[in-house]
Amino acid sequence: MLIADGELRYEIRCAGELIAVEDETLAAGRIHAVRRPASGSNVYEVEAELDDAGLIRRVVVSYSRGPFTRNATYEAADNFLRGNVGAMGGRNNLTTKLGRYGEVDADLVIFRALTIAHIRERGQTRWTGRVAAIDPNTLVAATSKQSCRQRGNDPHVWIYEPRMGDSEEIEIDDSGLVIRRRDSRGIETILVSKTSRG
Repeated sequence: MLIADGELRYEIRCAGELIAVEDETLAAGRIHAVRRPASGSNVYEVEAELDDAGLIRRVVVSYSRGPFTRNATYEAADNFLRGNVGAMGGRNNLTTKLGRYGEVDADLVIFRALTIAHIRERGQTRWTGRVAAIDPNTLVAATSKQSCRQRGNDPHVWIYEPRMGDSEEIEIDDSGLVIRRRDSRGIETILVSKTSRG
């Protein structure tokens, strides 16, 4: 596996103030992750299955705010991410194209770590490609161009651009786990606890 199994907790802060907590578990090729705000009732949850190459094979996402719930299920096959989004009794089928390397971004730290792990495994220090990105509010997947490059000669610091005009500085440890992420809006995500498995 590209990233070691374990349980992770991240705190998301803006100007030092805690705005959300993200709990992630990677075990036996499965991801379970939940992001909750420090105040408020909305919850974003993702469950994903990985294939032998560490790419997303299937992903189930949900977003809830009070009594309102939206959910979606996607499967990757034949260069496409296909699925459906349901809310308030309605359901819409969606299809978006996967990029050359089959990356899927569900807007959680572990997905960023996976993409960087794939880049490093290929021996690249910079990459630009199309990614099937899932919006955490609407749960709609759409293909977008993203880019990533190693900062200078430091293999632990990467500059990631998830969309035009946005950038993130991501610090990883030797095992490939993200230990700190800071975006261009000043939002910082910090690894505060890690429990290894196996």
